[in-house]
Amino acid sequence: QVQLVQSGGGLVQAGGSLTLSCSASGRAFSIYAMGWFRQTPGKEREFVARIGWTSGNTLYADGVKGRFTISKDNAKNTVYLQMNSLKAEDTAVYYCTGSRLTHENAYWGKGTQVTVSS
Repeated sequence: QVQLVQSGGGLVQAGGSLTLSCSASGRAFSIYAMGWFRQTPGKEREFVARIGWTSGNTLYADGVKGRFTISKDNAKNTVYLQMNSLKAEDTAVYYCTGSRLTHENAYWGKGTQVTVSS
């Protein structure tokens, strides 16, 4: 089993920046990719970004390209989401995910609130 512990988030003004962190513990060696999703009330959870744990290949949702950067520190089993030029529509609960080869997004963090005031 893998546990994902998130940190970061909070309240920021539009145009500001925040960094989210997510650390994996347990059977972290089974992870081949990590990512971030977000969810606002009444809406489905939506994909934000993803990074290959070995390859480092990244993928972003169109709405965050050029503003958000996903990165990783393999030694710390930690993935980061650097969010710049934040907009009010980025307000959401952000969830970290870990994927196994046989199960995409098998593991989920508990979520952290990001609120962007306009």
